[in-house]
Amino acid sequence: MLVPFEKLKAEFKRVLSELAFAEDKAEVIATIFAENSRDGVYTHGLNRFPVFIKYVKDGLININADAVKLTAFGAIEQWDGKLGPGILNARLAMSRAMELATAHGIGCVAIKNTNHWMRGGTYGWQAAEGGFISISFTNTIANLPPWGGVSPRLGNNPLVIAVPRKNGHVVLDMAISQYAVGKLKQYAANNNEPLPLPGGYDDDGKLSNDAAAILKSKRILPVGFWKGSGLSLVLDVLATVLSGGKSTAEITKSEHESGISQVFICIRSDGSEHTESLINEIIDYTKTSMPEYEGSSISYPGEGTLRTREKNLREGIPVDERIWNEVLNM
Repeated sequence: MLVPFEKLKAEFKRVLSELAFAEDKAEVIATIFAENSRDGVYTHGLNRFPVFIKYVKDGLININADAVKLTAFGAIEQWDGKLGPGILNARLAMSRAMELATAHGIGCVAIKNTNHWMRGGTYGWQAAEGGFISISFTNTIANLPPWGGVSPRLGNNPLVIAVPRKNGHVVLDMAISQYAVGKLKQYAANNNEPLPLPGGYDDDGKLSNDAAAILKSKRILPVGFWKGSGLSLVLDVLATVLSGGKSTAEITKSEHESGISQVFICIRSDGSEHTESLINEIIDYTKTSMPEYEGSSISYPGEGTLRTREKNLREGIPVDERIWNEVLNM
């Protein structure tokens, strides 16, 4: 089933407005949820919207909260998200990091007591559109076992790195697991379609392509095995220390992914032809590798997003009909 972008956005905004969101906040949140699905990140677009609404109804998200600045030291600031909508807090934090980078060359905003930012890439694209290089990351509830362990003790802490480029921004948006939890759920819901590559372990401790079995065992595979495990831990340390907020250990105690910590770093780019040529040199050289399969091609991070965006705007956005009807009946 295909739904036009504006229709998707309008339904999101209707639901938010009926929950008493301020008009400007409803507009931004609805737009980003719709853009996430538009860009092919369905797990954090339509598919995640009912979860967001449940968190609002359960009082885990304060719809009237506005983030406040706590401390500032040169190009570094700490903010308190006051448990407001993660999308709004993340946009504000990235905007402020961009302002600091304009003034100092680099800006860092760390925010505590915020909520899920949905698609982390949203804020990488935000910075790149403004002409800034950016690095951002967040901690999460524990859903990833450390290397050598079987119980989840690490967050699947997303990392986003974005570089502006005239012919298509380079935007890396990655979870620390081989497959994000939302992607595993998507495979499991689709008649448990086998994963292209192993994504975790089953109850017998064997690497598996079975998404449902991996979700059941809670033994998701970190990227790079022990390297991904270490990266997840360090991102949690940085997010917690820089923001003065909650760690994955503390967040997990409540059993709800709320009150998390995030960091947004921006670096001013000169946008010169020389800089552009350096980026193009790297991308062009990478693309000269012989494709693994005949007819396939090599893409840089963000290239597939642009193709999907164009296609979905032209043809309509694919939606899970069950979830779409759930939203229509809200």
